[in-house]
Amino acid sequence: MRRTARPLTGTALAVAAAALAAAPAYGAPAGDLEVSPSSVVPGGQVTVRTAACGTDGTATGDAGAVGAGSLGLAPGPHGQDVTGRFRVPPSAQPGTYEITATCSGSGRRVTGDLVVTLVSGREQVHPRGSVKTGVGGALGPDPLQTAAGVAALAVAAAGGTWLLHRRARGDGI
Repeated sequence: MRRTARPLTGTALAVAAAALAAAPAYGAPAGDLEVSPSSVVPGGQVTVRTAACGTDGTATGDAGAVGAGSLGLAPGPHGQDVTGRFRVPPSAQPGTYEITATCSGSGRRVTGDLVVTLVSGREQVHPRGSVKTGVGGALGPDPLQTAAGVAALAVAAAGGTWLLHRRARGDGI
């Protein structure tokens, strides 16, 4: 029993230590700034929300990185969250921008990321049909080219067989 207990105890302690170390990685911290939608096209409207400022708190947001300037965050309908909105300028370039909010009472600063794209998720173009990679494949659109390819392979196979047969007989090549 003692021989089995030590490895099991060591394994259990290692698993517990790993779980405790990884615990903060799961779930979003309560102090983050939620940016919705997280991906937007220039000219689109964005809502930011955080629970970091406490009940009935206010905050000042900064969307200057994307060119939208500052915004106010006020208590939202949920009571514990402060919410604000801004419009991404039509001149915004594609990229990832950091949006910040600073709580008025505590001075706590929270951040969130906004991705600006040229095409919205609803307007994305999905490829259709076959890929045009040039000549190749037996199921090409031209049956004459396919037949010519098969004939060339047959002639090459017949010629190779004839040469190998001559070499085996000793006729010399």
